[in-house]
Amino acid sequence: MSELGHEVLRLVGLRKSYNIGRPNAAEILHGLNLDIGRHDFAALIGPSGSGKSTLLNILGLLDKPTAGELYLLGQATSTMDDAGRTALRGAAIGFVFQFHHLIQAFNTLENVLMPLMLAQGKPDAAMLERARALLAAVGLEKYEQAKPNQLSGGQQQRVAIARALITQPALLLADEPTGNLDTHTAAEVFELFRRFNREFGCAVLLVTHDPRLSVACDRTINLVDGLMVSDTPNSAQQ
Repeated sequence: MSELGHEVLRLVGLRKSYNIGRPNAAEILHGLNLDIGRHDFAALIGPSGSGKSTLLNILGLLDKPTAGELYLLGQATSTMDDAGRTALRGAAIGFVFQFHHLIQAFNTLENVLMPLMLAQGKPDAAMLERARALLAAVGLEKYEQAKPNQLSGGQQQRVAIARALITQPALLLADEPTGNLDTHTAAEVFELFRRFNREFGCAVLLVTHDPRLSVACDRTINLVDGLMVSDTPNSAQQ
């Protein structure tokens, strides 16, 4: 449960259906309730087909629920138009995926700056300073001119993390962010999430199939067949 005044995300009775009114209509998410606070570091787990990807798309304002409400930083989002949702998503949410999706034509610094450049155009001195600080934080300050194909997989994922944090989001959504990494590199990436959660008050929701990662989070949310069957603290992390 999030602290009063520190709520980042809240779901109330959230449902998602597809093919409404057709013979093959199906409800994927069944009335979910969830609170994520600014200091939360949570794992979202569940078997394949449980609705994790559907839920993540809704949490990231990439898709709309069929019913219920999603509040992001206290703002109800169900009645927002596309422009409003896009603006709120850009300001409040960072994304890290299993595949880093870096732009090969741009160097490391430019990839990190991309969200700000898309929103505001040519970067100013403050943007450059913030990007370089993030590259230093992920240990890549010496690689700002390198192209993605000159970096290892772990380094590319670090660039993706810096890019996700450049807008100083309140919520970081990470979808299997260590799925393509070896055990050692995965642990380093996980510790980066921990550090940013602790130092910047950025709430983290990490979707994973790896039980070692889920138990290392402070909280584990278990989604099964579109239902939240448990939401429990991992006491060893408290």
